[in-house]
Amino acid sequence: MRILVTNDDGVHAEGIKALAEALREEHEVCVLAPDQERSGVSHAMTLRNPGKVRKLGELWYSCSGTPADCVILACLGAIPFKPEAVMAGINRGPNLGTDILYSGTCGAARQAALAGLPGIAFSCASFREPLRYGAAAAFARRYAGRLAELCGPESFVNVNAPSSDDEELEGEWSLPSLRRYLDRLKTFDAPDGYSYCFLSDGSIETRDGAGTDHGAVAAGRVAVSSILVHPQSPATVAPGAAFR
Repeated sequence: MRILVTNDDGVHAEGIKALAEALREEHEVCVLAPDQERSGVSHAMTLRNPGKVRKLGELWYSCSGTPADCVILACLGAIPFKPEAVMAGINRGPNLGTDILYSGTCGAARQAALAGLPGIAFSCASFREPLRYGAAAAFARRYAGRLAELCGPESFVNVNAPSSDDEELEGEWSLPSLRRYLDRLKTFDAPDGYSYCFLSDGSIETRDGAGTDHGAVAAGRVAVSSILVHPQSPATVAPGAAFR
């Protein structure tokens, strides 16, 4: 399988190197990833400036844009082959539940689905250093083909692994958890007339339920979730009914 590997942590990140090396054991891999960190950009795209691509090595390229840009450019011929699947990551930190909305890594997988390709996002679900990408990389190598088969025109697959070098961790189907971000704001009034605002010392509240991705990772398993691409209204809304 010809696989495009991208991420939102940047082309030089440790996680993307681990993912590309693992997949290259059985697949043809090309890396096209942002030239610097683009965490939290979600599905942002560059519309009014050219995307700049630079070759850094054999089948290894950087891009001036976002993770979604990387998928778009690769599908339009910016790399030597047309990808048959897109695998994004391994993200530095979790993309659990509500995180999926903000994640550039998940944005790349979503863009793959919109382009008619299997899209899989991989994350190391921890912020505690040193992060260990071995479990996620081994899971990607072992199940790349199976994960690609599970993707469809309406969905991509989101994978979260514990920070571990255990290459035998079991996977578990899971539902996205609900997460609430309790950020704090610190401001600094600068001589240039701007107030500089910093988000700091925040915390995350996670609402766990049976079978959630957060629960699977906490239990030492790899969480695998199928994520719908297109926004949908709740079932309580009757399509076509008059609004009153």
